[in-house]
Amino acid sequence: MKIVVCVRVGTDGEPNPFDASAYEVALATTGAEVILLSMGAEKTADTLEKMTRLGASRAVLLCDRAFAGADTLATAYALSCAVKKIAPDRIICGRKTLIGDTGQVPPMLAELLGYDFISNVLSADEKSAVTRDGTREIKDHTVLAVEKQAVLRLPSLFSRTVTPEIMTADDIGAEKERCGLGGSPTRVLSTSENTSGKRKCRFIEPSELSAAVSEALRRRREKEMPKIGTEKLARVWSFGETPLEYAKSVCENPEILPFMPTREALTLLEARIKAERPDALLFGNDEASREIAARLAARLGLGLCADCTAITAEGDRTVMYRPALSGSLIAKIVSNTVPALATVRSASEENSPIIVAAGYGVRSKLEKVRRFAENIGADFAVSRKLTDGGYAPYREQVGLTGKTVSPAVYIAVGISGAVHHIVGMDRSETVIAINPDKNAPIFDYADIGICCNFEDLEDK
Repeated sequence: MKIVVCVRVGTDGEPNPFDASAYEVALATTGAEVILLSMGAEKTADTLEKMTRLGASRAVLLCDRAFAGADTLATAYALSCAVKKIAPDRIICGRKTLIGDTGQVPPMLAELLGYDFISNVLSADEKSAVTRDGTREIKDHTVLAVEKQAVLRLPSLFSRTVTPEIMTADDIGAEKERCGLGGSPTRVLSTSENTSGKRKCRFIEPSELSAAVSEALRRRREKEMPKIGTEKLARVWSFGETPLEYAKSVCENPEILPFMPTREALTLLEARIKAERPDALLFGNDEASREIAARLAARLGLGLCADCTAITAEGDRTVMYRPALSGSLIAKIVSNTVPALATVRSASEENSPIIVAAGYGVRSKLEKVRRFAENIGADFAVSRKLTDGGYAPYREQVGLTGKTVSPAVYIAVGISGAVHHIVGMDRSETVIAINPDKNAPIFDYADIGICCNFEDLEDK
């Protein structure tokens, strides 16, 4: 069996952690020939060469000025051309990158190649893959998108490196007009600091927590979705109810279409889009919606903005906004195609008016924090670092790559305040942060702060 592992190497020379997990899944497949595939600058070859010590028999680096400035679709196209030349039985990718968090490239790659696609993979063998949703059979010619789960093995003392092969656009038979910046249907116009969610924090004593929660519940209020821009689009399609709020913000009468995540439905949708050419197509941000949106973008060569937090019209252009660099920046993106595609976040359907969220700072006391949540009748959630570390299941994660919540009261315990977590809870009406470090960033996004250890809180 021949397996290609797609690897993105960061500016620090380190492979994307999700891609490292994908590599380990490939190495653990009995009897497999493993080939590393990456796209980047010449220095990327140094990282690939080091990675071959773990067991890859071959490494290929796509390096050409024609690839520069590629968005997700142009990247997927270049990788697909290389894959066709290598002709593997299976492709394994990390589900996402920590930088972009979009998860677009793997399903786009599957669509361009006509391969099957399996996401949320935790482990795999020759015939099947274990995912978050159960076990799936792996057919020939399948793309697997792997979670950051496995720990990459260490090289042996006797392992040898393999010099990566450098391939250009001509070497892989790529159409240069579909590569790089020129082949990218989306383009980042600008970036700005993400200051959304910042609040004026008032510090209280641990003994005042109960009273603060009671007061917040009495003052429960609706929070409007921020809008950027006022111009309207003529025709917007909302796939299901999830993106409808966004659709109504940019279109007087958006059309709601049923969401049917099947290949047959995708083919029918493709024909209707070509015939009617709406201005924008909006999808939810769940796994199924992301996959369908990415496949559709790959089929039709359309620009796709994943995790869009606002959308507006500027003259004859559709402009979208999304978090970048783990949420620390807001990117302004214009689509050069009609229609523009976007996946949008919305508040999850949380029934509890109170959520207690635990962070890495209380990882050793996680069960105590769970009991604390139960005692006050709250739902329980965690930060990404706890799920990445295997301390809690993914379904409990709040943040950019988890769920978005909007309770009356959000109690953050031992959470540092990374922006990728903030974007998942900043619609909470009242945020109460509990952290022993008074300078922790979480207090910038809290209405009420309690500077103490969790043990001090337990005593009150």
